[in-house]
Amino acid sequence: MKESYPFELIALPYEYEALEPYIDAETLHYHHDRHLKTYVDNLNNILKDYPRLHSMNLPTLLVNIEVLPQEIQTAVRNNAGGVFNHNLYFSSMRSPREDNRPKGELAEKIDKAFGSFEGFKKELSQKSAGQFGSGYGWLVTHRDGSLCIMSTPNQNTPIGFGTMPLIPLDVWEHAYYLKYKNLRKEYIEGYFNLINWDHIEDLYKNRGNFFK
Repeated sequence: MKESYPFELIALPYEYEALEPYIDAETLHYHHDRHLKTYVDNLNNILKDYPRLHSMNLPTLLVNIEVLPQEIQTAVRNNAGGVFNHNLYFSSMRSPREDNRPKGELAEKIDKAFGSFEGFKKELSQKSAGQFGSGYGWLVTHRDGSLCIMSTPNQNTPIGFGTMPLIPLDVWEHAYYLKYKNLRKEYIEGYFNLINWDHIEDLYKNRGNFFK
């Protein structure tokens, strides 16, 4: 998959029905095929007249927003953020698992940071549910491997804060409204059954590549 301009729409790593009953196939069709595709198309249109930016990948664009041409900074933040955040969100999930929780080093780091896995779930749920309007709740790691939870509005990302995103809990209404209507907390509770902890742990173990 090409990692710089022109950016491509990455296919879902599972079937549209794979996340049911927690996220329905219709929502995935709209969320991935329409919303994410719009961000990809918009980003390519924004960058097409700026060839010096064509070699930058998404994290590089997002870290360097302030040095991009001023006339495209907001549009790049919104649309590169939209592509990056959605790619991470869709790859963060898999078919539902019973007693879905991390193992190994990441599990130990979660216990250390939040007291327990239940403490982690509670804090991420509260941050995500409490995000006013559209945005995300995040589990992020620092360069030293320590973990914390934060939230961001719109399509902003934690990258500019010197952290690496691991889990993006998307709380834009289009992520859940067809199934859950205004019941954001029920959608958030369902998301924990879908987290692909193997993938998240791989990201965590390879954080050194991100922080180069």
